[in-house]
Amino acid sequence: MKNFAFILHPLDCNDVARKFNFTRFMPDTLIEKTIRLLPPIKISSITGIRSPESEIEGTFVSCLLTAKQMIELPQSFVLNKIIQAGRLAEKMGAEVVGLGAFTKVVGDAGITVAKNLNIPVTTGNSYTVAIALEGAKKAAQLMGHDLKRARVTIIGATGAIGSVCALFLARDVKNLTLVGRNEAKLHLLADRIMYETGLAAEVSSNVKATLRKSDLVITVTSSMDTIIQAEDLKPGAVVCDVARPRDVSRKVIEERDDVLVIEGGIVEVPGDVNFNFNFGFPPKTAYACMAETMILALEGKMESYTLGRELTLKQVEDIYQLGKKHGFKLAGFRSFEKPISEEEINTIKQRVRIKVS
Repeated sequence: MKNFAFILHPLDCNDVARKFNFTRFMPDTLIEKTIRLLPPIKISSITGIRSPESEIEGTFVSCLLTAKQMIELPQSFVLNKIIQAGRLAEKMGAEVVGLGAFTKVVGDAGITVAKNLNIPVTTGNSYTVAIALEGAKKAAQLMGHDLKRARVTIIGATGAIGSVCALFLARDVKNLTLVGRNEAKLHLLADRIMYETGLAAEVSSNVKATLRKSDLVITVTSSMDTIIQAEDLKPGAVVCDVARPRDVSRKVIEERDDVLVIEGGIVEVPGDVNFNFNFGFPPKTAYACMAETMILALEGKMESYTLGRELTLKQVEDIYQLGKKHGFKLAGFRSFEKPISEEEINTIKQRVRIKVS
C-alpha cells in the first residue's frame, strides 16, 4: 500500500492550543518562542482513502511555526524547519509529501525543500486551482451571473495560483481584471493572456475600487491580514477565498446578507477516510492541496508534481482528470467553516433582487 504525508503548521497561536491544551493560558509571544525550539511532530495517521483503483495511507506532520513566524523569521531558519518535517515524513515511510499553507509559500515554493529530501514534494497548487475554479464558476452561476457578461477579478493575480486562475478564466469570460501590488508583473501577465487567449485583461493595484464593480472575485494572496471588508463588495458579488489565512474579513458575512463568500478548494475524499485530526471540516473532506498529494499516491505517480511559482494549464487539467478517476469531487460550498446549501444561495440571490429592484 502506498504511503504519503502532508505537512501542516499552526496558522496562529489558537491553532497551537488545539493540539497543546496547556498553551491556552500562555501569552502569544511565549508560545511562539517555545514552538520555534520544538522539532516537527506527527499529528495523526490517515486511513481509509480508497478509490476504484487503489488504497493508500498517510500521515499529518506539523512544522511548529505559525504563519506569522514563517513570514517574519529568517528564511533559512524556516526552510530548515520545513525540511526537518519532510525528513520526519520520510522516516515514517512516506513516498510523497505535500506542503500545506505557508510551507509552500516560503522561499522558492518547495524547490529547496525537494532538493533536500529523498522523496518527491508537491505544493498541491495545481489541484487547488482546478477545484477553486470549479467551485467559483458553479457559485457564480447559482447566483445568476453569466460568466460572459460578469466582471471577474483575480486578487493576487501574479502568484502561482492566481496567474493560472487568470489564464483559465480568460477562456470563459469577457471582463477580467488582474489585481496585485506589482503592476509590472500584472502587465506581463495581461500580455500573456492577450497572446494566449485574445482577451484584453485590465490591471489594477487598487483593490477596493476594483472590488466595488466586481461580480465574481477569486482572491489568493499570501497576506497576513484580511484585505476584503464588508463595504468593499457590490450586492450580488461572489467571492471565492482560496487564501489561508483568509483574505475576506468575517465581518463580510456578519454585515452583508447580499453577497456570497465561499472557501476555495475543498473536496470530498473517496473511501471511508479517517484523518484522526479535526482541522475544521466535515468528515471525509479536505483541502484540494492535501488531495493532490493523495491523488499522486493513489495513482502511483511518485513525482514532484507541482513545485515553484510557475504552473501550467496542462498540470491543472491532468491532475483534475486524475482526481475524477480516483473519485475526488467538489465538496459542496462552505463559508467560514459552515456549509452553505444551494437553497441558502438562492435566498441570497432573492435578497439582491429586492435591493436592486
